[in-house]
Amino acid sequence: MRTRRQALSLALAAGLAPSVAVAQGAAGWRPSRPIRLIVPFAPGGSNDIVGRIVAEAASQALGQPIVVENRAGAGSVIGAEHVARSAPDGHTVLINSSHPTVPAIVARVPYQTVNDFVGIAVAGFSPYVLVSNPQLPVQRAQDLVALLKANPGRYNQATAGIGSGVHVAGELFRTLAQVQVELVHYRGGGPSVAALVAGEAQLGTPTMASSIGHTRAGTLRPLAVLAEQRSPALPEVPSAPEAGLPGVILEEYFPILAPAGTPAPVVAALGAAFRGAIQQNAAKLTELAGVSPRPGFDTSEQVMELIRKDVDQYTRILRAAGVQPE
Repeated sequence: MRTRRQALSLALAAGLAPSVAVAQGAAGWRPSRPIRLIVPFAPGGSNDIVGRIVAEAASQALGQPIVVENRAGAGSVIGAEHVARSAPDGHTVLINSSHPTVPAIVARVPYQTVNDFVGIAVAGFSPYVLVSNPQLPVQRAQDLVALLKANPGRYNQATAGIGSGVHVAGELFRTLAQVQVELVHYRGGGPSVAALVAGEAQLGTPTMASSIGHTRAGTLRPLAVLAEQRSPALPEVPSAPEAGLPGVILEEYFPILAPAGTPAPVVAALGAAFRGAIQQNAAKLTELAGVSPRPGFDTSEQVMELIRKDVDQYTRILRAAGVQPE
């Protein structure tokens, strides 16, 4: 009888999804109510898309729903501040690819970018994409640069908001390409891409996640992937060096964070659940969002070190572009 019970227990354990088993084994913490995943941008942007892909699988691992909540405004500051001020009990987390850019662009950030958060996971990495509205008379990145130089200040370049990664990519492009273009800041990746499709803005450097559907459908024209190599998600689009923009290289990534002071067992359980969800949905993230997960971010310290390094990097890029905090 005892042998049968042992066999049954082993069979049940083997039947658990890997992410569930890991989450249950990570110090035993389980959420007591639904978890809110704060996206500090409008729906339809890259953080919203990636957050929704991983939330469902992570919720299954944790045994409670994960509700995606959009809190847009101030280039992600409003949503990030909300998480920083939330109870550190594991029931409020943040996904924010703009997290490391904010200190470079906002003069009075109402929270500490590193010290007020703990790392949970990194959902993946994705290059930005230089795109144009199809009505613009350009076929290549070199054509765009030539057009902008011949018409300084005439065309609009859409960003996802002041301090967003799209803003940083846009500043990098116009500085290194030495073009004069009017930056128009929208409230998130979704609205900025919608403006590009409508022709309200003529060019942009959106995230791959927010623009990949339109580039594949032909409603946006991709001119370059802002990476050293071509992306498997858009293999026909030249890399930045191939497009004649060797220094215009920038990628976004999606850190998932919790408030500082969240107990270590809670951080461990959340990390196990989200990492399992990311691995489980790796192919979906690449296909739908152009986002590729990478190993090496299994601890909170590794996540926060990545952010700490890029706070310095993005500050250097924006200062070189003449952008000062406002």
